[in-house]
Amino acid sequence: MAEYKTVRKNAQDQFVEKRSRFIGYACPVQTEQEALDFITSKKSEHWDASHNVYAYILRDGTMRFSDDGEPQGTAGIPVLDVLRKQGVTNCAVVVTRYFGGILLGAGGLVRAYSHAAAIALGKAGIVTMAHCAILDIACDYSFYGKLAVCIPEWGGIVEDTQFGGAVTVRVRIHATLVDSFCAKLTDASNGRFQAVQTGECFAAAD
Repeated sequence: MAEYKTVRKNAQDQFVEKRSRFIGYACPVQTEQEALDFITSKKSEHWDASHNVYAYILRDGTMRFSDDGEPQGTAGIPVLDVLRKQGVTNCAVVVTRYFGGILLGAGGLVRAYSHAAAIALGKAGIVTMAHCAILDIACDYSFYGKLAVCIPEWGGIVEDTQFGGAVTVRVRIHATLVDSFCAKLTDASNGRFQAVQTGECFAAAD
């Protein structure tokens, strides 16, 4: 998978519907354990809530949800559906409800839990994560000034620079741009310096 969508940060939002308070939380996660830890933390924080409904989706296809005592199909599935419709993965959502004494009915619950999940994702910010390569470039000081200017022009982002007997620059670049980046480096340095791929990662495309 070259790209995927997730949330940028841990965030929350809330609203009141017929005296019931709904608090939506969204959090980026990398593993199922991280999702479970996030859910546990919210359950502990809101131990006195009527319900702590959750859903999460991981890039490997894992999907889990819980109605946490609400009528079947009125809470966890609607939250999961919001994640699926937004195309978001590696994300966990918890919706906490403090019951206000007025029943919402099945349709009202579905709308409320869906809305809580949606506003939580909105606050967290949906971001596209792109598959990137990590390149190391060792060059002499005479070429470093030109390299520093050219890296962003060639689509790269400097992650780190080490100054020693030579300069070593670590660059992050979208995986699809690696070949053109290396070709431009070879051309600009007359073949004196090359980029060596030392790793890979996913990073925000913007």
